[in-house]
Amino acid sequence: MGIEEIRDHCLTLPGTTEGMKWGEHLAFMVGNKMYAIFGLDQTPINASFKVSDDDFEEMSGLPGMKPAPYLARNKWIAVDDIRFINDEKWKNILDKSYGIIRDKLPKKIRENLGS
Repeated sequence: MGIEEIRDHCLTLPGTTEGMKWGEHLAFMVGNKMYAIFGLDQTPINASFKVSDDDFEEMSGLPGMKPAPYLARNKWIAVDDIRFINDEKWKNILDKSYGIIRDKLPKKIRENLGS
């Protein structure tokens, strides 16, 4: 899955916004809280995303994945190359990351996200 397909998928998730962070890093957010970041200035494009506590341990040891620098304490995983993950897996990862962040938002904000 390329960055355009990833972007298209993220923008289907209710309340998702996008923005550039730290120069050339494309971030996807819900309620102004990031759930995935993509290094567009990197070749190959890398990514970091929020995972559950249980998934963090498992995913940290997979080839091409590691705890995300600066964000590992908050259970973020870094991927060296977005092409290492197939389309269905990306959709699953992004949906879960979105859900983790969305579920931690205050109730009033969650209610205003839409369906």
